[in-house]
Amino acid sequence: MDPVSQLASAGTFRALKEPLAFLRALELLFAIFAFATCGGYSGGLRLSVDCVNKTESNLSIDIAFAYPFRLHQVTFEVPTCEGKERQKLALIGDSSSSAEFFVTVAVFAFLYSLAATVVYIFFQNKYRENNRGPLIDFIVTVVFSFLWLVGSSAWAKGLSDVKVATDPQEVLSLMSACKQTSNKCMAVHSPVMSSLNTSVVFGFLNFILWAGNIWFVFKETGWHSSGQRYLSDPMEKHSSSYNQSGYNQDSYGSSSGYNQQASLGPSSDEFGQGQQPSGPTSFTNQI
Repeated sequence: MDPVSQLASAGTFRALKEPLAFLRALELLFAIFAFATCGGYSGGLRLSVDCVNKTESNLSIDIAFAYPFRLHQVTFEVPTCEGKERQKLALIGDSSSSAEFFVTVAVFAFLYSLAATVVYIFFQNKYRENNRGPLIDFIVTVVFSFLWLVGSSAWAKGLSDVKVATDPQEVLSLMSACKQTSNKCMAVHSPVMSSLNTSVVFGFLNFILWAGNIWFVFKETGWHSSGQRYLSDPMEKHSSSYNQSGYNQDSYGSSSGYNQQASLGPSSDEFGQGQQPSGPTSFTNQI
């Protein structure tokens, strides 16, 4: 087995068992799902306009849209049901800023998670050699947690605007022919938004993963170890002072008990010796 294979077999599974590397691998996977479901989306809807004069009708009006959802640039032509004249319309809204920001955060999060996972697996000793690596990792994790929250929230609002702008009934209301009751307008096919809904879910899941990983990255920094030392020093001082005071009290108690017992002994002997002659003396005087 070559050295690279030995290094991979020895380091991969050991590092991925730790929460730090395991969460990074999940972040990498979820970031792929986030930008793939949003950035790779393309959908559309189909409408029909049935005019009183059948020759002027169009029963298959296709409107396609895709990422980055600059809907105001999506144009289509519809019949006016007034001769051969056509009406050129465009969808309403522009959600490109929120969509592109979301995808950008997802792509950079994927790249950083990939690089961090490689470092955890193959360069773990250098990563923990000094505090610089964990400190940079901690700051980047906090920043990406914030970006995921902002990006997911913005894209959720942008997706809501996309759904409203591409609703078939909303698009039909833009057509002048559909404002006449004699003409029949209907939606043949509505856009499918399931992948876009999934992208929002993966966005908030990424935020939860990155926010939860802050603690595990923080444990690798010197701030966590210094905090533990600060907490342990007062406890050790309190414990040592308590032991010393207990020892002094015990020694004081034993010495005082010994002195009291020693002083009690001679006094009882003297008391006994003083009472013994009094018996015979009083008896002789009575006789």
